[in-house]
Amino acid sequence: MLKLLGKASSINVRKVLWTSHELALPLTREDWGSGFRSTQTPEFLALNPNGLVPVLIDGDRVLWESNTICRYLAGREGRQDLLPTEPGARAAVEMWMDWQATDLNNAWRYVFMSRVRQDAAYQDPERLAAAEREWNRLMGMIEQHLAQGNAYIAGTTFSLADVVIGLSLNRWLMTPFSRPDYPGLQGYLQRLQQRPGFLLYGANGLP
Repeated sequence: MLKLLGKASSINVRKVLWTSHELALPLTREDWGSGFRSTQTPEFLALNPNGLVPVLIDGDRVLWESNTICRYLAGREGRQDLLPTEPGARAAVEMWMDWQATDLNNAWRYVFMSRVRQDAAYQDPERLAAAEREWNRLMGMIEQHLAQGNAYIAGTTFSLADVVIGLSLNRWLMTPFSRPDYPGLQGYLQRLQQRPGFLLYGANGLP
């Protein structure tokens, strides 16, 4: 049985939960992270020296980094619809997954910590305003991409790229700040809402 370490409210844990739902792949989950068992214990750090969730345990194999775990599970189950094996099609999926993990994640962190977590260390007005502009700009890139006739992030069909971008879209919509009206993203959201996995794990881990 696969074991997933990490609290269900974590956006990165929810990537894995949504992916496992798409795969009809059972796993057990243990709560680790803020409010639960500490990820800074020797026990956890032996699994992931970064001290972050999620961690996946599959027999003797231990994996961390949420996007890598999602790719591993799709490959493990032979799901070429979620992660193609043809090099060009696979690169199109992984390109957006890598962009989400680097550029997009870095853009929303200051805004999320300020507006949602109300962290005193993230209340500088100028930095907050700049971070909000950057987050909206990057979401505008997705809007422009969808406007080219793409129903989903990597093309005409749902893939792992939609798991990671879809959860990022949900975070953007649920964070209380001023956002542009992006009709393409609204249409994309409606398509994602047809998927039971998004309904289960999309809304910031809430039922």
